Amino acid sequence: MDWLHMTMPIAGVEVFWPGLVILGLGVGIIGSFFGMGGGWMVTPGLNILGFPMAFAIGTDITSMAGNSLISTMRHARFGNVDYRLGAVMVIGTVSGFEAGAQMIMWLESLGHVDLFVRVGYLVLLALIAWVIFTDVQAKRRRDAELRAAGRAASGDEGGIQWHRKFHRLRIPPMIHFKTSGIYCSVWLPIGVSFLTGWLAGILGIGGGLIRLPALIYLIGVPTHVAVGTDLFEVVISALYGCGSYTYKGRTELLAAVIMLCGAALGAQIGAVATKYVKGYGIRLFFGVAVAGCGLSIAFKLAASAFPAARWFFDPAAAVLILGLVVALAGFIVFKFLRGAREEIAMKRAQQRSYVEK
Repeated sequence: MDWLHMTMPIAGVEVFWPGLVILGLGVGIIGSFFGMGGGWMVTPGLNILGFPMAFAIGTDITSMAGNSLISTMRHARFGNVDYRLGAVMVIGTVSGFEAGAQMIMWLESLGHVDLFVRVGYLVLLALIAWVIFTDVQAKRRRDAELRAAGRAASGDEGGIQWHRKFHRLRIPPMIHFKTSGIYCSVWLPIGVSFLTGWLAGILGIGGGLIRLPALIYLIGVPTHVAVGTDLFEVVISALYGCGSYTYKGRTELLAAVIMLCGAALGAQIGAVATKYVKGYGIRLFFGVAVAGCGLSIAFKLAASAFPAARWFFDPAAAVLILGLVVALAGFIVFKFLRGAREEIAMKRAQQRSYVEK
């Protein structure tokens, strides 16, 4: 089965190329649905497929740039992109990313980059999963209380409301973001974007993994607008990161092109699927994806800690990350098809009703 493996000319490693196709298509769907480039799955996925961590990060960010651009254009058609907010956040994103990229080069020279990135991923994923599931649980309790009082559910509100505390910080200049419907200090989005940019530089996640929760919980952007705005910001950070890592010789362009071919199709499906899933539905699916990705990285760490059991942990990590991409992508496609079918049926019913009148 040698034909299923391909040697990467820049990284000099042999990889299972169908795995790149699965990652590209699946992450295109998932990343567009969640409002990210999908790097939170691609970097560990590439590492599991055989890429050294530095190359996994650079290649991930390169493929992410094209995928996010396609997804942003699709979301813009639905009015889900706050360009003003995204433009302000560029200030922190670029400076934070370069700080993170320089840190990775330093860790690589010390020989500690793989362990640092994997542990960092694991801690970050665990924290984000905890925040999301805590928020969903708080939302459910809030809605149950409203129903008991004979009132309607709270829509996209009712869970964690940290952004209200940050909005009380009236540090000038203040700015109004019309599309997001928020008024806050300009330093809030700049500070959040610097943090996410720094994380993007050291973990290869385009900032999207933490920026989507940050936009929702720290800045107070509605979920559907946070998805589109996050993608717009990912485009900027990923393009900058692509140039930075390519200049440093840590980008495998062949792998990025292979993944982008599948991601171009997947991005269209994921963007449209957000029309048919409510805000908290997106958050819940996101939490499941983050938890599964964290478990795959834990398996990879266990393989390094217990070499005798590597025969189990290495294949388990690969199966889990690829299986998670396939399962989530399949579920999103299902929601997309069902929602589109219901929408078509509703339009036909309206047309028949109009004709009968």
